[in-house]
Amino acid sequence: MSTPDMKTSKSKVRTAIFPVAGLGTRFLPATKATPKELLPVLDKPLLQFAIDEARAAGIERMIFVSHPSKSAIERYVHQDLELCATLRERGKTEIADTLHEAAIDPECEEVFFVMQPEPLGLGHAVLCAADHVLPGPVAVILPDDLIVGEKGCLSEMIEAYETSEPGHMVATMEVKRDEVSAYGVLVPEGEAEGQMLRASGMVEKPEADKAPSLQAVVGRYVLDGSIFADLDGLPAGLGGEIQLTDAIALGAEKVGLCGFRFSGARFDCGSKAGMLRATLAYAGTQKEYHPVLQEMQPLPIAAE
Repeated sequence: MSTPDMKTSKSKVRTAIFPVAGLGTRFLPATKATPKELLPVLDKPLLQFAIDEARAAGIERMIFVSHPSKSAIERYVHQDLELCATLRERGKTEIADTLHEAAIDPECEEVFFVMQPEPLGLGHAVLCAADHVLPGPVAVILPDDLIVGEKGCLSEMIEAYETSEPGHMVATMEVKRDEVSAYGVLVPEGEAEGQMLRASGMVEKPEADKAPSLQAVVGRYVLDGSIFADLDGLPAGLGGEIQLTDAIALGAEKVGLCGFRFSGARFDCGSKAGMLRATLAYAGTQKEYHPVLQEMQPLPIAAE
């Protein structure tokens, strides 16, 4: 596998990597046949939010690092001309247009699928995409982390990245002390400069009393191209997996590192509670669902 050697510069961020190989065990049995990334927040799959965010940020090439058992993702991403034609024949033009707009347009967007057969970690998933990235820095989007706001998180990050040359940039948010052990955590240097916080490194899932800060890293990254060289040959870290956090920390001294405190709201849709919060919040933005939200009552069944 090649490892592109790309220098830090004001190069445009043209590639986004979507690690989507996880098996979604926390959502079984729902994910037995349906990939977790295609689970809907009301009527819109998590993956579609991520794709739309990448598009809004000007991404030209999308690389999906998937698993052989999740062929439904590839089917979802590509155009289904037969289905759209059938819908139009039945007078469902608006639905057909929505599907057409959501799918990848081969005339203006590039898409690649690569497989990660074994769960060897987020760092390994990113490395799997190395052969297909365009020159320059790359973005990584974790669809499980739904971030919504007036401006997309990745758009904010790329705008800041392309004018400041930070090397590696990671999205961060402040969490409670008793929550830091669930995240990669930034090791900050000095005070924040606007939304950016310079850092000397990252620590993966530290114990609460040993965490270097409360700035937790969430699922958006803009990474210098040297990340692939640092991932290649990196020994397994926490949990026996190739940790992206370890490679970012390794490269921080060479290319620099900063956290980016995004303005949107983040929902952890890798958890059932987070998915529920996201669904309720999304429904709350649409007037047609307000009466339903107001009339909600607990189901007349025993709690599990």
